[in-house]
Amino acid sequence: MFSDNKKPRVMTELGGQPNRIEKNTRIKGDIVSEADFRIDGKLDGNVKTSGKVVIGIDGYIHGKVECVNADIEGNFNGELIVSDLLSLKSSAVIEGTVTVSKLAVEPGATFNAACTMKGKEGKSSINTPTKHSVTSNEPAKAS
Repeated sequence: MFSDNKKPRVMTELGGQPNRIEKNTRIKGDIVSEADFRIDGKLDGNVKTSGKVVIGIDGYIHGKVECVNADIEGNFNGELIVSDLLSLKSSAVIEGTVTVSKLAVEPGATFNAACTMKGKEGKSSINTPTKHSVTSNEPAKAS
C-alpha cells in the first residue's frame, strides 16, 4: 500500500485519546505509557506514565503507580508516586504509601496512607503532620 518513499503516519501527540482499561476488565501485569491512562476496571500490577492516571469510580489498582498527575474516584492499594497534583474525589479509597507534590482531597474520601509531600526540588518538605500558615512572601516553616 505504501510506496518506498512514503511511510505511514504515526500519532506522536501525547494529547490524543487516553489509554483505557474498561469496566469489567481485569489485567495482571505492568503498564508503561507516555500518554494518559484511565482505569475503570481492575489492575493488579504497576503503572508508569509521564501523563495523568485516572481511576474511575469502579476502578481499582493494587500495585505501584508513578505519574505526573492523578485523579482518583475509585480504589487504590499500594505505592502511589505523583510528581505534581493528586486529586481525591469523595468516593476515593486510598491505602498504602503516597508521595506527592500537591494534594487535593474532597470531603468523604478515605485516605489511609502514609503521605510524604515533596517540594519543588524533590526534597521532602513535610516529614510529620504539621499545619502551615503563610501570610507573607516568606516560605512556610514547620513547627
